[in-house]
Amino acid sequence: MTDETHCDHKRPARRWLRDAVEFAAAWRTRRHDHAPPTSDTGPRPPSAPGQAGQKPALSAPAAESSTLWRMRTTVKDEPGSLAALCAALAAHRVDILSLQTHPLGEDTVDEFLLRAPGTLTAAEVTRTVAQAGGTDTWIERADAHDLVDAPTRILGLATRTALDPAELPLALRQLLGRCTIRSLPATSGPGGREPEHIPVEGVLEDTVMRLRAPEGGVITVERPYLPFTPTEFARARALVELDARLGPRVPPQLDVLTLPQGDDITVRRAGAGDVKAAKAMHARCSTRTLGLRYHGPVGDADRYLGHLLSPRHGRTLAVQTPSGRVVALGHLLWDGDETEVALLVEDEWQRRGIGGELLGRLVAMAREAGCESVYAVTQASNTGMVAAMRGLGLPLDYQVEEGTLVITARLERAGAGAASDRYERQAAHD
Repeated sequence: MTDETHCDHKRPARRWLRDAVEFAAAWRTRRHDHAPPTSDTGPRPPSAPGQAGQKPALSAPAAESSTLWRMRTTVKDEPGSLAALCAALAAHRVDILSLQTHPLGEDTVDEFLLRAPGTLTAAEVTRTVAQAGGTDTWIERADAHDLVDAPTRILGLATRTALDPAELPLALRQLLGRCTIRSLPATSGPGGREPEHIPVEGVLEDTVMRLRAPEGGVITVERPYLPFTPTEFARARALVELDARLGPRVPPQLDVLTLPQGDDITVRRAGAGDVKAAKAMHARCSTRTLGLRYHGPVGDADRYLGHLLSPRHGRTLAVQTPSGRVVALGHLLWDGDETEVALLVEDEWQRRGIGGELLGRLVAMAREAGCESVYAVTQASNTGMVAAMRGLGLPLDYQVEEGTLVITARLERAGAGAASDRYERQAAHD
């Protein structure tokens, strides 16, 4: 290895050192006029207004509102570029709370968390960054959740993924921001499209990344408004690899309830191991009940039950009797950037409050996952599902699409993200 090659290998680290020194010098220069004299820092006696050397007393300034911003911009990977950008932001009293860099050959993508005066608009921040040499700038409002530093947040997401495989799509979405995540199984039904071959290391193409799913198939993540960086791709791939190493698992959570009629039931998480019991329940359901659930003839149960019970596509709750027989299923399905709820209750167990119990639990899961709304696709004649949705006590929207009724429940924003908050708060204090 030549000396020149060795220097290029060390360039990102040296750039950080140079920029840090330059930025520190700029910060000291900007703050110098406001710092107390180093030789006279003790208390001073009060003096009359107008006395020599004493400035007139000023009233304390009112507290100024501030705004949190997430910003990403591209700068040249050369000495002084980051320092110039930081100095330009400082001139507008913008505080840099955190900074991550993503080297890209001759350029570097810098990602900031900023606290800016409330009067400073996104357009003004973007213009300031452009004047300092930043290009392809993207900015959006942030909130208190973004104050958690990146390593802590990623460890929290890894913890969620380790505890529950259904968390993987949600963890990827929280890691990468607003994006659409789709999962294509390794095998499809007759006439279905087979997934493309994806190498073990995955594929990154600008605003699309494709990862090999732990159970086979492909996980596709799209974010058209902002290209993915190699660092984001590596983090997403690490979460998927963690899920693959841990293998199939279902959280051991169950609740025993007594129905108003006196029957005891158990509500628990269901997974791929419940396909046989689910098929048996389907065989006991009437054609009308299955038609209301699936909106048409029911066929190829092995394929669609495997999809519904896969934690990769959402979460499923099962209701079973003391003998272990499954009599109801409730599904919370990740549908791109939307969330669907669906219920199936065996005929003999209908009109006992099971559907409402399942729906309430599914909506609580959606709220904890940070979903803003859930929707159910049914028919106007399915009075049980309509009544269960109305029983949620949430704002509802009704739409008729191609002969079916779509009911959308908007979740309270106060409860959104409660699960992520809990994991992040725990990680921050551990």
